[in-house]
Parts: sequence; structure tokens; C-alpha cells
Amino acid sequence: MQFLQNPPRFLFFTGKGGVGKTSIACASAVELADAGRKILLVSTDPASNVGQVFGLAIGNRVTAIPSVSNLSALEIDPQGAAQAYRDRIVGPVRGVLPDEVVKSIEEQLSGACTTEIAAFDEFTELLVGSQLTAGFDHIVFDTAPTGHTIRLLQLPGAWSGFLEAGKGDASCLGPLAGLEKQRSQYKAAVQALSDPQRTRLVLVARAQAATLREAARTHEELAGIGLARQHLVLNGLLPGDAVGQDALARAIHTREQACLDGMPAVLQALAQDRIALQPFDLVGLAALRSLLKDPARPGITAADATAPTVPTAPTLSELVDEIAADGHGLVMLMGKGGVGKTTLAAAVAVELAHRGLPVHLTTSDPAAHLAQTLEGTLEHLALSRIDPHEVTARYREQVMATKGAALDAEGRAMLEEDLRSPCTEEIAVFQAFSRIIREAGRKFVVMDTAPTGHTLLLLDATGAYHRDIVRQMGEKGVHFRTPMMQLQDPKQTKVLIVTLAETTPVLEAANLQSDLRRAGIEPWAWVINNSLAACAPASPLLRQRARNELREIDAVATRHARRYALVPLLQDEPVGVQRLLTLAGHPTEKA
Repeated sequence: MQFLQNPPRFLFFTGKGGVGKTSIACASAVELADAGRKILLVSTDPASNVGQVFGLAIGNRVTAIPSVSNLSALEIDPQGAAQAYRDRIVGPVRGVLPDEVVKSIEEQLSGACTTEIAAFDEFTELLVGSQLTAGFDHIVFDTAPTGHTIRLLQLPGAWSGFLEAGKGDASCLGPLAGLEKQRSQYKAAVQALSDPQRTRLVLVARAQAATLREAARTHEELAGIGLARQHLVLNGLLPGDAVGQDALARAIHTREQACLDGMPAVLQALAQDRIALQPFDLVGLAALRSLLKDPARPGITAADATAPTVPTAPTLSELVDEIAADGHGLVMLMGKGGVGKTTLAAAVAVELAHRGLPVHLTTSDPAAHLAQTLEGTLEHLALSRIDPHEVTARYREQVMATKGAALDAEGRAMLEEDLRSPCTEEIAVFQAFSRIIREAGRKFVVMDTAPTGHTLLLLDATGAYHRDIVRQMGEKGVHFRTPMMQLQDPKQTKVLIVTLAETTPVLEAANLQSDLRRAGIEPWAWVINNSLAACAPASPLLRQRARNELREIDAVATRHARRYALVPLLQDEPVGVQRLLTLAGHPTEKA
């Protein structure tokens, strides 16, 4: 593996959700530790599954991995980091500033922005020679910082004085008030990230057109801020000798090779490694150690030729039967990245519109490609996208025209600086999200959401807004309905959790379900996507993976979901109305 040759102190693994960056980061950490290096494996993902890969609880503390000498791990806990951040900011001013000012600061520190900033605060500490990392030779990060994160670290800060002077009421003054104190730490962190002698960025991707486009965008964003030295790892490639006479395997292999041949030029220029599709789930030490040892040759035995028993399960079209009976409502598809939420959201919307029902299909995922998935138009179906850049620009203009109108030149300059923060984007996206879901009272709104961590931040913002409205309106006895109340009402909202029939995605989906339940939102159904077990493949490699799915399908059906659907992996990419209907299992489209 080229990306592990002469490794620098910091190794970052990034990529679109579902490409296998956590597995490769964990396998790399194990390989370096086995070579005698002292390794700290760090996850900066709010929905971290590093602990699940190793089969033990890790959390927000450096934890030794008992089965691997020289290896420890740490999962940055956003909520714990946010509480420590609040204490650090509010503590020094409590009893110094008036109570109403302290209360205002606490209110501003209660939202999703604070959680995100605090997690990045902990992350940067790992890059600047802290006591926490002093004894380690290498720090391996699962989920590298994106350009969005780096821009946060480069913010000049100075909001503390602005807040105390009371010159405005900008959106993120509370969360950002403590950034100035950490400014030197952030500057040192950015210098470490942009130094190829200290940091190596590894882009992980699969041979899929959308994934490679996303990797190319990530490469250019990071290169634009000085992080140009990158490696590319193409993961999960179906080997040519595993195709045989299987039509499904042949279709997958042909599609992958076409994607590789048409790979964006900026990716072709990078140092590159390729890892074959494995017959096993990448959970547990044995699987991790085998992943990088012989990455081109997955082991298949003669026993793998036995076909698994195909489970009988409801189709997506059967779930839509129940959804359609209500005549209108919000349908939200949630899950980790890479499980196919965009495609399934399009399939649900197309199935509803095919029945003559009015549907608005939208997405809150900046990386979604709904238009390419639909590949055309359909009567009764409207399409939109919450574009973060567009809604943020409108929000900034609105704030400057209202709150900024009464400020002097210095105050307006400070307000403009504040509105350049990523927190502003979170608020703007939440407002756009709230506007769209109001339409669900008269039609179907099908929403493709961003990956789990970002969706939970959006729901956090929704909950903070709900609590604020309850405080304001409750005392006045005024009737009101917040977006959170709509999400909690099963008559108004149906949440479909999307997963794959693999160990880690199912565990992550179960964790998402627990998070939603704590927020008072009960998931309505689960959808198991891209199932090989539902396809009856002939390839030994695909049959082995299909057999592995059976345990996870049973877990969803018997333990996790009140209702569920099983969606097969199609030979042809599910693009266009006809194939989306086939994906849904529409009765008129079955063979």
C-alpha cells in the first residue's frame, strides 16, 4: 500500500459516506501498530463506529485496544466537548456580567453550532503537540477535516469583545465567543495539516460515478487551501476473476471499469492504491489484518458456491401502499452516508407520483444528485434542493438588511465577519428545511437527508428552536406548532431509516433510531438497500456476501424494525423513472 509507505506523523482518511474509510483507517492503524509503532486512532465523526469495528466501547478517552499492542483509540464525543466548551466560556463571566447577559450567552451556546465547534476544538488539540498525543508515533484520523472545517479553523475571531460590547445580535456570537482564545492553537493546527512532512491525506472512494465526482471535489477544495499532497484509495472493487457466468457480477464489474476509465483527471494524477471487494464484513481484528495484506485477492472456497436461501420480505412498493393511504405528509429518509438514501428517496417519490399523488422531492444533502437520479421529469412530481450556499447567501442578506441596518461601520464589519462562519449555514439550512416541511400539510414531501451526523445537527437546531418557542409562547397561552412537533407526529411525518445488510451499517442505523427516539421521533420503517441476498447471485464471492447478509436481515426484521422492506441490488444503475419503479418493486415492473 503506497499510502502507508514512509508515513508521516498524521494520517487522515476522508471520503464520501459508505466508501469504507473507517475500515481502512482501522486496518492501517493495526498494520502500523503490528510494525512496532505507537499508534493513536482518532474518530472525529459524530456517528463514530470505530468501537464497533473493534468490538469494544471506546468513547471520549484514550483507550488501549487489548488485542493489539501499541494501539489506542479515541472517539471525540461532540456532546461532552460542547459541555466543556460551554463551561470554559461561561465560567469566567458568571458573576462578572449581568445575569441577563450570562443567560443570553448560555442560550447562544445551546445549539448545534456549539457542538460542532467544540468537537473541532478538541480535534485541533491533537495536532499541536499536546500531552495527550506526546507518547504516540502516529495519529490516524478516521474522517479528515473537510474544507468547511478548515475554514472554521482559519476564522480570525474577535467575537468576544463584540459580544461584551453589545453591538449586535448576530446568529453565532455565543458559540464563537471563545475562538479568539484558541486562535494560536488553530493556526498551528492548520500549519500541521498543510505540511506534507507531517500530514498525509488519503481520499477513499469506490468505483461509482457519484463517489468519484465527490472525491474530485474534495481534492480540489483541500488543494485550494494548501492540502494538495493526497493519496487515492479505490475500495471494494469486484475482481475480474470473480465474475464467471454471473450476469449481476458481470454488470457490476463492467460498470466499475467504466467509472475507472472515466475517472476525473485530478484523481488520475494522484498516487493510487486499489483494494478488492472482500467476502467478509470488515469487523473484528482478523478481518482488519487481512484487508491490507493481500488486497487484490479475496479468499473464496468451494463451499461458497452454495446458494443462500433468499428471504421473503416486503418490497418498497408495499411500504408506499401504507404511506399513500394518508394522502399527504412528510417522508424523511435517514441513515449513514453511502447507503443509498438519495436513490430510495427518488424511488419513493416516483412511486407516489406514479399513483397520481402530488409530491415534492427535496434534499438537505449538499452532495446529493437527485436530478441525475431522476434523469427526467414526471407528472405530479416537483423537485428541489436546499442549496447551502444559496440559502446562506439569502440569510446573510436578510441579517445585514435588518440587524445590520442600525450598526455603525465597525459593527457592520464585525457582523459580516460573524456571518461568514459555518454556523450561519446551519441556521440558514434549518430555516429552509422548516419552510419546505410546512408543505406536507397539503401534499407529500419526500426528503433525502444528509448523512447521519449532519442530520442530527439539523434536528438539534430544530429542537433548540422548539424549546425556545415553547418558552416564549407557553406563558402566553398561544397555540403554536413547531417543526419539531411535526416531526414527532406520526400522522404528519414518517421516518424511513435506510441501511445495508452489513454489521456496521445495521448497528449505526440502530444507534440513529435510539437518537431519534430520545428526540421523541419514532422511526416508521427500515429499508434494507442493495441486498445481494434478494438477487440470488451465482458468483461465489457475491454468494458469500449474500449469506453474510441473512443474519443482519433477520436482526432488522425481528429486533429493530416495526416494518421494513428489502430492496435488491440491480444489474443496471437505478437511474431514471422506469428503473426507480423497478427498484421499488412496483407490481407492473416485476419480471
